[in-house]
Amino acid sequence: MSQKPLSGAEICQRLDDLAAGGASFDALLERAVDLMHHAHPRFHWTGIYELFPDDVLRLGPFVGAPTDHVFISVGQGVCGSAVAERRDKNVPDVSKEPNYLACSSATKSELVVLIRKGDTIFAQIDIDSHDVDAFDANTEREVRVVADWLAHKYAAHRKSANV
Repeated sequence: MSQKPLSGAEICQRLDDLAAGGASFDALLERAVDLMHHAHPRFHWTGIYELFPDDVLRLGPFVGAPTDHVFISVGQGVCGSAVAERRDKNVPDVSKEPNYLACSSATKSELVVLIRKGDTIFAQIDIDSHDVDAFDANTEREVRVVADWLAHKYAAHRKSANV
């Protein structure tokens, strides 16, 4: 009997519990990726790309096959164009996306949700699926809940590190 996937709110509650126990910022990011990845059977690769001041996204924690795309310039691919356009992107069929950077030939659709607070983009959640049109509006909303939770942690982390 399979378990019901965790909702965004349930993932955030687990992350709150971890944070209350003194988990580091990096441990929270890793756990968030792991919980999201296992929250949906259509998530085949899940990771966080952090945005750095040089307008390059750098791969942080991820679950799934290794990727050559450890660094992505703003404007490049689905991830880079999400930052350039300052919006989340749901690509139902990556074969129809002219700016797509192939991480895996098995990937058929991709969801990118920005981790942001106001105008500040800290990072993004990137999810690939081997299924076409894998991400419905509800899935996007659930990932957005986690992204918003992470945005507060990024803001606090940067403030404490004076970044």
